[in-house]
Amino acid sequence: MLTAEQISIVKSTIPTLVEKGVGITEHFYKRMFKHHPELQHMFNASHQRSGDQPRALFDAIAAYAMNIETPENLTEAVERIAHKHTSLDVQPEHYPIVGENLIETLGELLGEAFTSDIKAAWEAAYQFLADIFIQREAQIYEEHVKSKGGWKGARLFRLVNKQKESRWVTSLHFEPVDGEPIMSYRPGQYLGIKVSIPGKPYQQIRQYSLSNKFDGKAYRISIKKEGQKHPGLVSHFLTEGLAVGDEVELFAPAGDFCFENRNAPITLISAGVGLTPMQAIVESLAEQKYEKPITYLHACESPEEHSFEDRVKALSKELNIKTHCWYRSNAKVGNRIHVGHMVLAPIQSDLPLKNGDFYLCGPTPFMGYIRDQLVEMEVPEERIFYENFGPHKSLGGI
Repeated sequence: MLTAEQISIVKSTIPTLVEKGVGITEHFYKRMFKHHPELQHMFNASHQRSGDQPRALFDAIAAYAMNIETPENLTEAVERIAHKHTSLDVQPEHYPIVGENLIETLGELLGEAFTSDIKAAWEAAYQFLADIFIQREAQIYEEHVKSKGGWKGARLFRLVNKQKESRWVTSLHFEPVDGEPIMSYRPGQYLGIKVSIPGKPYQQIRQYSLSNKFDGKAYRISIKKEGQKHPGLVSHFLTEGLAVGDEVELFAPAGDFCFENRNAPITLISAGVGLTPMQAIVESLAEQKYEKPITYLHACESPEEHSFEDRVKALSKELNIKTHCWYRSNAKVGNRIHVGHMVLAPIQSDLPLKNGDFYLCGPTPFMGYIRDQLVEMEVPEERIFYENFGPHKSLGGI
């Protein structure tokens, strides 16, 4: 445990952290990759270039410093990050490397203000938090190994089918090369996938939501080919370069964004490729013959980019499901079809505002926009669940 003096010292550095801002974490990543280039096998280079990863790490450091007396306030964030770490195969030996470079970064940027007492306090604070992550991640790894068909680390899978779902989205089906059983998962979880791309010096790991119910034989992920002017490195490789019969390494299903059956009406709200975990949820509900009302709301650029539309229509014959779609272009307003931003007020009579659960997935600004509307409609925040793309970001009140 941290001493009262250590806690006080760390809290006293908060104004300096805020003043330095994301420059701290940008410096940290440059420093760490310089001294440990092998770690670039684990980090998303696109998130580094965009600044998303440094911003997310800075927010996490600042949040920890501000909540250092009440770490229980960070339980939800710790759980989300720990699951992400297991999909990257983060191990205990990685934490001293991160800690050393973080402390050295603070020293290099704060100069003489980074006294020996401040250094010792931050070292203790970092180790305290690292131990929390190491223990939780060890539990998750153990759960994976003990699960039927589970495993730890990377496992070799073969691509057995590719299916076009819409203009930019392709589904990939993977079966284990060893022919052994595979681990079940909760609808909403994701897979970590590791690939080697020709001409690139580092392996790439990405996370993609599982987009189907568990069938005991294969995993399905559905990937949007990102960036037409500046192609997404991994998404283009997986959708265009990977052929049926090719092999990749997968990490066991993970993620804390999961459907929880509370026998309540359900609303699934997504934008773009954010509908992939929603599809896993609705497919699982169909298998369960779920009887409560389901509302499925989706927004995308155009009907040509609307994945799984026909499949959801087919499921509507099996489930008590009502759909609404929002398109930006190439669509005519019609029966539960809208043009423009997803505005919930006109359809609130279709929403279970008093007793339903709401699941959100899509770009962070979209989810924040939807969350604000739901809160305005007096939906309790504990009934709003969300999944982020990329590094974790807050939706304000969530």
